[in-house]
Amino acid sequence: MTSQILPLELIDRCIGSRIWVVMKSEREFTGTLLGFDDFVNMVLEDVTEYETTPEGDRKSTKLAQTLLNGNNICMLIPGSAGPESA
Repeated sequence: MTSQILPLELIDRCIGSRIWVVMKSEREFTGTLLGFDDFVNMVLEDVTEYETTPEGDRKSTKLAQTLLNGNNICMLIPGSAGPESA
């Protein structure tokens, strides 16, 4: 018998660990997942924001904490260090 895991269950298992969040815009975030709700709004701490400029350069900004809107999240990569490791 195969085991099933639902998407929100997987995200719940990631609380307290590093996660890479790719947004619909030109932004990506890495940080430690503190929590989320049913709409996948997420709170991250020890965050690095990566923004791709129109010239193709990647700019990074360090943040203590951030709240991400679930409507703008495109992809989640659990346990990843972010675009620098890809």
